[in-house]
Amino acid sequence: MKKLPRFKMTVKKLNKISFHEVLDCFLLAFENYYVKMPTDINYYKQRWKAAKVDFSLSYGMFDNEKLVGFIIHAIDKRFNIKTAFNTGTGVIPAYRGKRIVKSIYDIAINDLRHNGIEKSTLEVITKNEKAIRAYKSIGFRICKEYICYAGNIDIGNDGQLELKKMSIEDFNWDNLPNQQFYSWDFQRETIVEGNYVLYQVINNNKPESYFIINLKNKYLAQFDTLNNHKKAWRRLFKGIKQVTDEVKIINVDKRLSDKLNYIRFLGLQNTINQYEMELIMTDGSQEDSPIII
Repeated sequence: MKKLPRFKMTVKKLNKISFHEVLDCFLLAFENYYVKMPTDINYYKQRWKAAKVDFSLSYGMFDNEKLVGFIIHAIDKRFNIKTAFNTGTGVIPAYRGKRIVKSIYDIAINDLRHNGIEKSTLEVITKNEKAIRAYKSIGFRICKEYICYAGNIDIGNDGQLELKKMSIEDFNWDNLPNQQFYSWDFQRETIVEGNYVLYQVINNNKPESYFIINLKNKYLAQFDTLNNHKKAWRRLFKGIKQVTDEVKIINVDKRLSDKLNYIRFLGLQNTINQYEMELIMTDGSQEDSPIII
């Protein structure tokens, strides 16, 4: 009888290995995922830097010296709470079914708490019921639901609107509504580190709405109206169309009904839906877990 291999599993921090090794494991873990993942190393270097990934507070499961599973954390203070955002969790195919993610979290949660983290958050596709159950068993709870869209903006070209291009760094973000509804990658702290452009849509010589877009990958990071005028949404999307026909809209909070209604009116395709889940780190539930030095 053929003997099964023995696994010598150890949790280590990801700053102890190369970026290439982390990315190779990441891409293998996300093969055949719900959405096709990019493979360009520069994409991940830029994206993870903008998100504020900290590999000294990110964790991997190793079989001897081989990385087989991981939790990659971005660390930042958001809405006055020091937060660890799980920007990627995965296990390579040969090691699935061994509760590796839970085993990593069993150690990581206490280490995060020891380093002053007050809350941990993550995003998970709503169809991924197995992952949702696993996260709930760790202590995460669903706190938001997001809807994602992509496609070409189908709206008339009856005249040009006035657009005002603004500096991301110098813009007064206090004037922008609904900031608490955006997900980690589309909050101010991440956007200012990325390749985004901000436009105001001007109507009657006043800013009526705004949008923030990455023209290279077509991600529409933020967009909203600044008043309740019923035609403001139409003018907003006409303004967006003046810049690009194609858009990708990631993580629109389900509670923003006016925004969602107009997106549906435009005929954009619903791609996936996601939950945001959170774990409050101040309950002391895993104080006996070892801290990784």
